[in-house]
Amino acid sequence: MLAIEGGFLDRREAGRRLANELAKTKWADPIVLALPRGGVPVAFEIAKALHAPLDILLVRKIGAPEHPEFGVGAVVDGNDPQLLLNDDALRMLGISSDYIEKEETRQLHEIERRRERYLGGRAAIPVEHRTAIVVDDGIATGSTAAVALKAVQKSGAARTVLAVPVAPLEVIQTLRAEADEVVCLSTPAQFQTVGSYYVDFEQTSDEEVVELLHAAEEI
Repeated sequence: MLAIEGGFLDRREAGRRLANELAKTKWADPIVLALPRGGVPVAFEIAKALHAPLDILLVRKIGAPEHPEFGVGAVVDGNDPQLLLNDDALRMLGISSDYIEKEETRQLHEIERRRERYLGGRAAIPVEHRTAIVVDDGIATGSTAAVALKAVQKSGAARTVLAVPVAPLEVIQTLRAEADEVVCLSTPAQFQTVGSYYVDFEQTSDEEVVELLHAAEEI
């Protein structure tokens, strides 16, 4: 019995419920892409159910000079890493191409460091001509998911699917324009925080991420 109406026991249980929903469709050559860290336990259950490979998708924000919290772009991990920029913000702030180039290099190094930590430097699995299922443990604003979906599309995925347990209805409606299909189990009318819809929302550790990613290689 769930203690939270419309909620989930933990990320693994949310992943199994998402997997049941996704299994109703026959996806062409699927690959499951988790947004770490919290998206990995959810995505593991989906990959296991669909007998699909599991990889991570690391998104690193490029912040404005002197105001790093204000995102003007993002670098997204992958076999062919993608740079996505907010051209309006760049023009408004007069940000130089030299600054963007240096920040892109810095964030790509951080992505490489994190991939090394999680997968021992294993190269990203190509998504070209595949159905890319992007997974997180929930969505609040949708900004990271939108960037991830755009990057996967630019990388040549044949079809993009966003799969999340819970998100605000208005955010899901916006994200439907970014993906070929969106699967979301719960869209509460009065959305609070992602963690408030889980009985157990303890932070996913690096160790758990590594364990699940290695376990997925045996699926």
